[in-house]
Amino acid sequence: MPRSIRLDAVLVQAVIAGALSFAHLHDLAAAAGQDGWKAWAYPISVDLLLVAAWRRLRNSGPSRLAWCWFLIALVASLGANVATAGFLDLQHPPAWLRFGVAGWPALAFLGGTLLAHTARDGMPVPPAPVAPASTPDIDPEPVSDPEPEAVPVAAAEEAPALPAPDPAPAPAPTVPVPPALVDHARKVADDHHARTGTRIDVDTLRARLGVPPQLADDIAAQLT
Repeated sequence: MPRSIRLDAVLVQAVIAGALSFAHLHDLAAAAGQDGWKAWAYPISVDLLLVAAWRRLRNSGPSRLAWCWFLIALVASLGANVATAGFLDLQHPPAWLRFGVAGWPALAFLGGTLLAHTARDGMPVPPAPVAPASTPDIDPEPVSDPEPEAVPVAAAEEAPALPAPDPAPAPAPTVPVPPALVDHARKVADDHHARTGTRIDVDTLRARLGVPPQLADDIAAQLT
């Protein structure tokens, strides 16, 4: 079943206007001495240059080159329409009209070549890729052991003061551990065993008591 053709008023108007402009350009070229097929080629050249410049503007955005040739083709088309309305004596065309019509092919060829092969200066430059903001590495907050219980004052007074360890300390001699400190360490070990179900290790014992490694080893040896 053939589809019905719906006429668009805008399309009909465009066809009529194009035909009239085509005819005016043909008449002007013929009056300027371009007879035969050459008179028919002039309106095609003007209209094609106008369409090429407009398409360049539509596809590439604002461009000085495209606007320049669009205006040149528009002036040529509009000038032909006005000239054939009785403003010029086409029976005796002036010299400047003959000169303009004769030079139009070279001008139209230059415009079409530039529109087809010139870099598009109106194309927007794509923005530089933005590097994603670096997220600082956040280390998880270490879970600290419970605060070591305070050592009784009497036990702290009885514990001998230990010198600060050297970079490469020699093995320190075994020192007697105060019984109060051993009792306190045993309570800490029992509490750790009751909470975790495992035996307290030397590092945890040293952290809970706040004592040097050597003294922690001595205390751990007495707890076994």
